[in-house]
Amino acid sequence: MTAMTPGSNIPLTAARVAVDVAAPVRLDVSGLLLGADGKVRSDDDFIFYNQPSGPGVTYRSGGGTAPDAILVDTSAVPAGIERIVVTASPDAAGQTFQGIEPTATLRNGDDGSVLATFTPPQLATETALVVVEIYLRNGAWKARAVGQGYANGLAGIATDFGVSVDDEPAAAPQAAAPVAPAPVAPPAPVAPPAPPVAPVDPRIAATTPAAPPAPAAGGKINLDKGRVSLQKNQTVSLVKGGRPLLSQVKMGLGWEPAYRGKDIDLDASVIAYGPQRNHLDSCYFGKLSILNGSVKHSGDNLTGEGAGDDEVIVVDLGRLPADATGLVFTVNSFSGQKFTEVAKAYCRLIDAATGEELVRFDLTTAEPQTGVMMAKLIKQFTGEWEMTAMGEFVKSRTVRGMVKPAAQAL
Repeated sequence: MTAMTPGSNIPLTAARVAVDVAAPVRLDVSGLLLGADGKVRSDDDFIFYNQPSGPGVTYRSGGGTAPDAILVDTSAVPAGIERIVVTASPDAAGQTFQGIEPTATLRNGDDGSVLATFTPPQLATETALVVVEIYLRNGAWKARAVGQGYANGLAGIATDFGVSVDDEPAAAPQAAAPVAPAPVAPPAPVAPPAPPVAPVDPRIAATTPAAPPAPAAGGKINLDKGRVSLQKNQTVSLVKGGRPLLSQVKMGLGWEPAYRGKDIDLDASVIAYGPQRNHLDSCYFGKLSILNGSVKHSGDNLTGEGAGDDEVIVVDLGRLPADATGLVFTVNSFSGQKFTEVAKAYCRLIDAATGEELVRFDLTTAEPQTGVMMAKLIKQFTGEWEMTAMGEFVKSRTVRGMVKPAAQAL
């Protein structure tokens, strides 16, 4: 049996598995079948007590005396479904997880033997939780401990994954207004309290960071002279030969354990914003494609070992929606390790067609925090994009906690 920690994963040794979630109080447990875009295909892919069965996934009630469970038959999961997330929320309206930490138990669905357990740490005001996920990677099924909390009940989870909650099926009546536009679900993330300070165009004002910038003297840096190596707060215009770069680019992010330490499980993400710093969507290991496929994530790297980029995010600059004017690339330590335990962290922008490295930023300082904003891409009125090196540290283990500080940094 394996005791899992946030972000850890194990291969499934059985085709049929069951995930039950227990706590000192009664929980509502549900499962969602998700495609490559991180969304359900329809409301039929939301499996819970009022809709207990779907293709390859079944809800099993504990009858009040045993934990509710989600059963997954991986051999019966339809093509195109890449993840099944198992969620939980307290049955009592308004109840949070503070002091009632749940434990998920992953079992062999045939003989009931325990494969792994997971208890999410440090829960507080969360009223719903993505506990674990069963996911397909390179043709093999695995299980990952997640522990991502939501403060607006199961409605927040349902909205995040594309379920219509007009007639909310789960026990979260306090969140009955299910029109929260942001898929990342802390309260009101779409409108950060800091007002935009650029009355004319926040996209351009955003290229001037709070710390004094250090661009090259004599004008804006561009790509005409080859690869650009940025220092913190420096900006480069993604223009080559007088033409804006509007093709596919890759943002590669890499790191190593410091001082030959233990494996470092970091998660690279990109957060997309509109012209008023409004949050559009986030692309991360749990949601590998956003903005109609114009932004895609390579998947999770759990160690940081080995040469080359640990995680890659592909951005098709020419296909981005018109309202996507800012992208902030972040890295988080889901398992809680600090960036003082990380060495050689960097990000680099690559031409996806040629493999040519265009821009590189090496993180030369570290702080004992769990999140860092590495770089941002800002679209100008002219249609060109500018990349600014950031290197700003934040106390956040997940991309959800980066949404507000990243908006303020634009």
